Amino acid sequence: MSDTRISTFSAFWPFYLGEHSLPITRTMHFVGSWVALLNVVAAVITLQPGYLLGAIVSGYAFAWVSHFFMEKNRPATFKYPLWSFIADWKMWGFIMTGRITAELDRLGIRPKTASVVGPALEPRGER
Repeated sequence: MSDTRISTFSAFWPFYLGEHSLPITRTMHFVGSWVALLNVVAAVITLQPGYLLGAIVSGYAFAWVSHFFMEKNRPATFKYPLWSFIADWKMWGFIMTGRITAELDRLGIRPKTASVVGPALEPRGER
């Protein structure tokens, strides 16, 4: 990523998806987001705020492992924390609704490198 800052979310979105070009990276984010969401629900239901720490740790752990060891890039969170958080949930929504493949095709995003772990079990709509 260059030192030039992206100035709009609409310009950030294609960059974000490009940084998640491997299906395994998107799958790891998807799982981490679900685990984080379930921790938030557990915190609300049980009134135990410790689950909120679990939400933060699980969300970032899944994502960062996929970036550092599979996609082999630096998480966009380091430079664009708010936009990365929003884009992660936007990507989660695209995966949940089976529209991620169409969005990747629309933006011309293809996997940049071969995954070191092989093909992943992907949420519906993934390539």
